[in-house]
Amino acid sequence: MKHYAIVVSKYRQIELLGVSHNVYSMNILINCFCQLGRIDFGFSVLGKMLKLGVEPTAVTFSTLINGLCNPSKISEAVCMFDEMTEKEYQPNLIVYNTVLKGLCKTGNTDRAVRFLRLMESRGFEPNIVAYSTVIDCLCKNGLLQEALNLLSEMKVKGIRPNIITYTCLIHGMCNSGQQEEATRLLNEMLDNNISLNIVTYNTLVDALCKEGTISKAVEIVDTMRKQGIEPDVVTYNTLVDAHCKEGMVSEAEDIVDEMIKRGIEPDVVTYSALINAHCLQNEMDKARRVFNLMIEKGCAPNIVTYSTMINGYCKGKTGHIEEALKLFQAMRNSGLELDIVPYNILIDELCKAGHIEFAKELFHQLSDNGLKPDVVTYCTMINGLCKEGLPDEAYRLFGSMGDNDFLPNSCCYNL
Repeated sequence: MKHYAIVVSKYRQIELLGVSHNVYSMNILINCFCQLGRIDFGFSVLGKMLKLGVEPTAVTFSTLINGLCNPSKISEAVCMFDEMTEKEYQPNLIVYNTVLKGLCKTGNTDRAVRFLRLMESRGFEPNIVAYSTVIDCLCKNGLLQEALNLLSEMKVKGIRPNIITYTCLIHGMCNSGQQEEATRLLNEMLDNNISLNIVTYNTLVDALCKEGTISKAVEIVDTMRKQGIEPDVVTYNTLVDAHCKEGMVSEAEDIVDEMIKRGIEPDVVTYSALINAHCLQNEMDKARRVFNLMIEKGCAPNIVTYSTMINGYCKGKTGHIEEALKLFQAMRNSGLELDIVPYNILIDELCKAGHIEFAKELFHQLSDNGLKPDVVTYCTMINGLCKEGLPDEAYRLFGSMGDNDFLPNSCCYNL
C-alpha cells in the first residue's frame, strides 16, 4: 500500500532537522501531493525548488503534468507543457508520453493525435508507448480505421507492435463486432512470435461467443492450449454461458466437468449460467440440484442466482409460488444487498395468482430494505389492483409515482 501521507509527514520531520533539499527528495514530495489529490501543494513545492535554486527536472514536470491529467484540469496540463517549453525546459519523451496519456485518459482523442504529430515535428519520434496509448484511445472511441492506420505507420517506421498494442486493437474490433479482423490480428501476433496472454484470448473468445460462433470460439481455445496457455475460469464461464444461451445445456455441463478435471473450480457465474439454462427449459428440479450443489461446494449464490431461481419457479408451466417465497426468504437471510428485481418477479406472480394482499405487503417492504419501486413495480401493482376491483387504490398508487421521481409510462396509462 502506498503511504503517501506518511511520506509527507516524514519529509517535514527531516526538514525540521535541517537536512538539505535535493531534486530527488522534492520530486518524491511532489508525487506524494499529486497522489493525494493536492496538486496545489505540489506546485508549492515547485515554487520552493526554484526559490532554493534547485533545478527542476523532466521528472518534476511530468509528475505535475500527470497530477493535472484529469477531466477538469487537462487543459492546465497542456498549458504547463507549453509553459515548460517556453521557459526552455526541454521536455523529454517521458513528459510527452505523460501529456499524451492524459489527453487519452480524458477522452481528448483529436488532441491526442495532434499531440502525437507535435512530438514528431519537434524531433521526438513516438515510441511504442506513445503509439499504443493513442491506438487504445482510438479503439475505445470506435475509430478503428484510424487505429489500424497508426498500426501500419508504426510498422513502416520499424516500431514493432507489442502485446499491449494488439490487445487494444483486438478488444476494439471485438467491441465493434469485427471478430474476423480481431482473429486476423491474433494470427498476426502468432506469426510474429508475440507471446499472447490469457486476457487477449479471453477477449476474442467472449466476442465470438456473443456473435454466436461458438465453434470458432472453441477453435481459439484449442489454439490457446497449443500455445501453452491454459484456459482459466473466465474462459470456461464464457463457453458455458454461450452453450447455455443456445440451449446446449448438456454440452455446457460437459465443459463444467472438463474444467473440474483440469483443477478449475466452477464459481457463482458458472453455476448461475447452468441454473438459468435449466430454468429457461422449465427444468426446475435440475436447476434446484445445481443450486444445492453450489451451496454444498461452498459457492454462495448471489442476487442473480436467487433472482433466476425465483423467476424460474414463478414463470414455469406450473407455478411454484411457495418455493419462490422460500428462496426469497433465504435470500433476505443471506445478508446479500437486495435489488428490485426479485421483488418485481414475486409481486408480479402474487398479483397474477390473486394474492393482492401479499403483493401489497411485499410492495411496502421495499422501503424497509432501502429500496424504491421502479416503473415495472408500479405498473405491476396498479395492474394487479385493477384486476382485483380496487381502482381507487390503483389510482392513488398511480398518483404517488411522482413522489419517487417516476413518470408513468404508456403501460401505466393504458391500465
